Amino acid sequence: MPLLNFFSKKQPRLGIELTADQINVVQLQSQKQGYKVTQFACGPMPEGAMQDGQFLDYQTIAEALRALLDENGIKGTAVASAIPVGEAVIRLIRLPAELDDYELRDMVLNQEAALYLPFPREEADVDFQQLGTEIDEDGIERVEVLLVATPKEITNAYLEIFQLAGLDLQVLEVSSFAMIRAIRSQLLQFVSGEAIALVNIDADGTEISIVMDGVPQFNRKIPVGTQQMKSALSRAMNLPLSMGNDLLQSMTVPVSDIKDTITGIDENPSSAALLRVLGGLSDELRRSIDFYLNQGESLEVVQVFLSGPGAVLGQIDAFMAQRLGISASLIDPVESLGLQNVDMIPEDQRSGFGIVMGLGLREA
Repeated sequence: MPLLNFFSKKQPRLGIELTADQINVVQLQSQKQGYKVTQFACGPMPEGAMQDGQFLDYQTIAEALRALLDENGIKGTAVASAIPVGEAVIRLIRLPAELDDYELRDMVLNQEAALYLPFPREEADVDFQQLGTEIDEDGIERVEVLLVATPKEITNAYLEIFQLAGLDLQVLEVSSFAMIRAIRSQLLQFVSGEAIALVNIDADGTEISIVMDGVPQFNRKIPVGTQQMKSALSRAMNLPLSMGNDLLQSMTVPVSDIKDTITGIDENPSSAALLRVLGGLSDELRRSIDFYLNQGESLEVVQVFLSGPGAVLGQIDAFMAQRLGISASLIDPVESLGLQNVDMIPEDQRSGFGIVMGLGLREA
């Protein structure tokens, strides 16, 4: 099986994101002023077909994807997709700058990769991107390299699903890379050395990527997402689990008297249930940020960007800002990319489409 190129060059392709709850598809076209959405569709992931980031039923997922494309008249077979952060190994390494291209590639793929992988090197697909150079504390010039690896069983699963759907998966990257691309204009507002936290609240968990100067420095997946929120709401309201989705979409997160609400003093059981889950999530995010800050001196996270289906909760940005003590805001890839022809994209759900927009952007 040939290695998929995590860092391939632009070519016309569909951007397709597969999540535990949803399938998102987009194609963008570059114009003089921004980008135009030429194709867009989203539909439900078949229930039980994906869990904890793992595909459980390839054929059912492929059929749902094929049906979504056909129903929306979306043509094309070349695809770029993304692996969740939790399924990838991402490391920023520094090597002697005097290495030529061949020596650098050999050292990264065959020597350095084995040092960082929690599984055998022969069971991994590995790629790397050469960044800039810097002088270390000993006065030696070193080149920075971003190494990315994922188990072959993961990449093979994506390949098989898209093949079953009659599609050609040509690029498979990490979800945080697509998100960085989607909000590049917002990231450029920060000065060199300032770190920001990308927090993608998805169905089966929340991914946090701390990014500085456009490069991921720390990545973690927290097993708390919208599925846990829906379950908590359904239990609190004594309603079937299937109704949790409608409840969640209509919720606004209370930001005053948070401590009282979480301890149950508040009389609204749905708000109290939701805040307990969000309180646990924010605690884990705080621990992740603190872990990053403890890695070196003068490190600072100055902004939190929220995305994913969980970001559509009313006032969640204010809640996270209050809990984390860091400015927080929702991403809006439509505004960030200056997208045109966006009537097909629900305005109140735009924060959930950052990854797929980033996939579409790399091919525009």
